[in-house]
Amino acid sequence: MTARVFVAGSLHLDVIVNAPRLPRLDETLMGDAVAYAFGGKGGNQALAAAQMGATVSMAGRVGSDAFGRQLRDRLDAGGIDHHQILADPGPSGMSAAIVDANGDYGAVVVSAANRFIRAADIVLPGDTGLLVLQNEIPAAVNRALAAAAQARGIPVMWNAAPHRRDTDAIPTLYRYLILNRVEARDMSGKDDPAAAAKALHRAGYATVIVSLGAEGLVWHGAAGAHASAAPKVDTISSHGAGDMFCGALAARLVAVEPLEKALNFAQTAAALHVSTPVEVRADITPALVDAFAQSR
Repeated sequence: MTARVFVAGSLHLDVIVNAPRLPRLDETLMGDAVAYAFGGKGGNQALAAAQMGATVSMAGRVGSDAFGRQLRDRLDAGGIDHHQILADPGPSGMSAAIVDANGDYGAVVVSAANRFIRAADIVLPGDTGLLVLQNEIPAAVNRALAAAAQARGIPVMWNAAPHRRDTDAIPTLYRYLILNRVEARDMSGKDDPAAAAKALHRAGYATVIVSLGAEGLVWHGAAGAHASAAPKVDTISSHGAGDMFCGALAARLVAVEPLEKALNFAQTAAALHVSTPVEVRADITPALVDAFAQSR
């Protein structure tokens, strides 16, 4: 039986409007384009893991609105089992962003249904090989699910993003802690990413992985400190790179690939993601990632 990646996390439908500039207070501007984008770190990482070859299930919340139906349709298209995504009578999570002619933007995120996720409503499937969590659902839910996974011997990956101060975090619940350099500094108090990874490992996190974008990553685990350079690419857009990295890493870890090899694959997947036009990123496959790695 193939083990699955189980993701518990957020789902958002993002509304993105292009305008010549951001409006002033009380001003109404005419925009020239609108787009609707599937979002939420939970949903994005679930899709990325499935895209990179894993069997994936997801638990979360949507609203009873049209956005909720769109979110579920996107998970369907990605081949993700979402029978544990419940519907609330209110709105789905969403964001509204305005992007100006220079590419600068302002946005408002509304968590909505995501705030009402309850650990008591979530059952880890019997074939779960890895639980994946982020920081866009309540901290108490993450802790409860991580504890349930640990009791069954299921490793937990926690992408602690966006950073939030969680004084009740229990480091020993998490096999893999993934952060970017800013989150690592905020969580550890250390400016240097390698020092931050070491400090967090000493605090009880088994393996701490700090992503550095184009500079690669550093990680610290039982075997000590490690570093890895990222593939050199021409970046079209870095949006979503972190979620692709997490999803690709989850797909390889649940396949029982050694950590260093899994990290190399995840870095390559993220590099291919950022250097691929946005409209065809859904066409990236594990075979394309492997071919891209061999071409470097």
